[in-house]
Amino acid sequence: MLYVVAGFVGRDPWKNADMAALGYFVELSLHPDLWLRPQLLGLPDPSGALLPYWLGAIGVAWAPDWLGIHLGARLPFMVLLVLSFAATWYAAFHLARLPQAQPVSFAFGGEAMPVDYARALADGALLALLACLGLAQLSHETTPALTQMCGLSLLVYGFAGLRHHRRAAWIGLALGWWGLSLSGAAAMAWALGLIGCLWLGQASQPSRRTWIPGLLLIAGINFGLNQGLTGSDLALWQAVPLYPGLRRHAQLLTWFTWPAWPLALWTLWRWRNRWTEPHLLLVLAFWIVVMVCSYGMVSSDRTLLAGLPPLAVLAAFALPTLKRAVAALVDWFTLLFFSACGFTIWVIWMAMETGVPRQPAYNVAKLAPGFVPSWDIWSLGVAVVVTVSWAGLVRGAPDATNLRCGKSQYA
Repeated sequence: MLYVVAGFVGRDPWKNADMAALGYFVELSLHPDLWLRPQLLGLPDPSGALLPYWLGAIGVAWAPDWLGIHLGARLPFMVLLVLSFAATWYAAFHLARLPQAQPVSFAFGGEAMPVDYARALADGALLALLACLGLAQLSHETTPALTQMCGLSLLVYGFAGLRHHRRAAWIGLALGWWGLSLSGAAAMAWALGLIGCLWLGQASQPSRRTWIPGLLLIAGINFGLNQGLTGSDLALWQAVPLYPGLRRHAQLLTWFTWPAWPLALWTLWRWRNRWTEPHLLLVLAFWIVVMVCSYGMVSSDRTLLAGLPPLAVLAAFALPTLKRAVAALVDWFTLLFFSACGFTIWVIWMAMETGVPRQPAYNVAKLAPGFVPSWDIWSLGVAVVVTVSWAGLVRGAPDATNLRCGKSQYA
């Protein structure tokens, strides 16, 4: 909730994408006849998306005066982000409960219980998703990219949960497939649906009599939505193909998916002889589809946002294979990195308010000419509380002796 609220509440739509999306929302709320062709100043949205603009327009129309249209438009997207987190957690939980994903039983017992093991990996998947830099950059925008990420995470959950929670899984499949199709990613939705069907057969999930009719029904409704509402063909994934170059794409992947991609690579290495196992094959195939879709796209970073949930689930399966020394090293790296970030933020804030140190103040003035810092006692109080809390967390971290010995106090 902190992650969601901190990005959506208490700010104006200062990003270009946010401002453009708000314009579509307001235009759609004032002209209901444009609901099948959202327009802004007479120009349609090039992505062909419908669902995100419907949600934003409903938020604008229903927002009370005290809430404001800015926050009213963001409320549906806050729900989408929370739903993405929940779907990712439950997808990892159900995949980790598969027999092929369980750890080897000890000769005399004492291994983790299957449900406890699955919960631990689900926590790791959610934390890996929250840590991704790309999520921090784009997840708090009211754009189709967030709707696509929510739809894909629901698809992963739906396929993973058919064995355990069939009714909820079917709902997740339907919402995820239709959400992707109505968010400008129909081609991706069809590719993922096909892969999911093949995975169901390989994973010995419910019998064909159970899942084939349901998937055919969802596919038929999905096709009707594409043809009837959008009037487009199956290739609704409409970014202009522009080859950005392998080097540029690799650079984008390196920072956008950090720190999930090193863990995902470690998962593939440690499970290198078992890539066809159901708990790895589903999320790996989904991630490859997103990679292919994003490779030649102009807005490839927004396309990659949809692939973060399966990548985070894949990264979670690296956690049981890490040695204690490596786990402790990750703990220390995290503490040092965020402590340095917090210290830098405080130094820049002091320079903005007082002019000391001079170099950070000069840098701020150079990057934002005419910027006048404002004093807010409430924001300062929250910042002080958070900083003190973080200092307490760092103080309780494992000491250097435990790190050298390869031990960790973390359970």
